[in-house]
Amino acid sequence: MPSNDLSSDPLTDRLTHPRYPRSSRYDVRWTIENQMGPHALWLLEWLAPALGLDTLPPGARVLDLGCGRAMTSVFLAKEYDVQVVAADLWVGSDENAARLAEAGVGDRVLPVHAEAHDLPFGEGTFDAIVSVDAYQYFGTNDLYLPTLTRLLKPGGRIGVAVPALREEIAGAEPPEHLAPHWDPGFWAFHSPAWWHRNWTRTGAVTVETADWLQDGWRDWLLWSEVCAEESPSEFMAGMARDSVELLRADGGRVLGFARVVGRRRQS
Repeated sequence: MPSNDLSSDPLTDRLTHPRYPRSSRYDVRWTIENQMGPHALWLLEWLAPALGLDTLPPGARVLDLGCGRAMTSVFLAKEYDVQVVAADLWVGSDENAARLAEAGVGDRVLPVHAEAHDLPFGEGTFDAIVSVDAYQYFGTNDLYLPTLTRLLKPGGRIGVAVPALREEIAGAEPPEHLAPHWDPGFWAFHSPAWWHRNWTRTGAVTVETADWLQDGWRDWLLWSEVCAEESPSEFMAGMARDSVELLRADGGRVLGFARVVGRRRQS
């Protein structure tokens, strides 16, 4: 996986973001080829300080849940010197193993094909759990978080970064300005306040962070515009074009990103 030459590529210049200096060191073509939605490395870099990734000791065990094509797992291993289990349902472990070996982290990241409700790990296995642009697909059930956090060591943290709503939508219909672009899956998006309440009610964690990425929709739009133009996959380019239309129609009124971090209680 080549790193960016920050002086030679207009596409690199376009995606070099002052808020995400670590992510800017990764080859932009590699990130575009392996993306499955919003810029996963940007979101992980935003999540990392709240999750305390820099405070983990070398070799700490981290579960990357819903890792997709394992870009975030590569980032975790390279940037924080941790041992990662890269778990995903949609992308096979053999495919991710090849990608991890090519990135030079095959000895630090173990790819696992697993469903989020049937994870093959024992209690207290992990020092931290990370989920980027995935938790909304499986984690909104009120009973889910306690089954997941049992995999954490007592005092360990779980952190997620997800597409979100600035505030919860009242009623059963999407906002009028978004109705032409609305997908039923978007009802899994929630506000930071909703996530704070949902996690607190479980009693499984102490919520330390539940906040909103300021102007995150602009980052999402920029990334979608680039992927719509540059993705080698017509399917992914088409999804990016849909996101561009959605985000331009919204203009930051409703959609963005939430970051949620909780610490497993000692008892």
